[in-house]
Amino acid sequence: MTIRRFNPADDLIIVKARLYGPRGHRPLALAFDTAATETHIVPEVVDDLGYNPRQGEAITSVSSAIGKEPGYMLRVTRFASLGFTFAGFAVHVHDLPENIGIHGLLGLSFLRHFNYEVRSLEGRMRIDRIAG
Repeated sequence: MTIRRFNPADDLIIVKARLYGPRGHRPLALAFDTAATETHIVPEVVDDLGYNPRQGEAITSVSSAIGKEPGYMLRVTRFASLGFTFAGFAVHVHDLPENIGIHGLLGLSFLRHFNYEVRSLEGRMRIDRIAG
């Protein structure tokens, strides 16, 4: 079991993550988003780490209230968040609004590997790895 704290006064629950690539690794600030099917990272981050769209496995698009955003799915060397690490993890690379101050969204593609409890008033999360 892992306990993570967040600021309950913020508009988003922000979690730390780390993305690894051909040029090293980089810390990320991601929104904990149970409404996002996939984990999303902004293109600038994956580009800086040495990935490019030609390495993508599929062209994708995200529909939101502001329209459809094109992007691609990329399998990264390693991805870590909430105290857990996955090798060969698939992320979706899409632009996000620039003024929200995050590098992406931690979505269900990552979260479905865990049981988690969010205690909003207390500003903490409990995360348990699902066996298997």
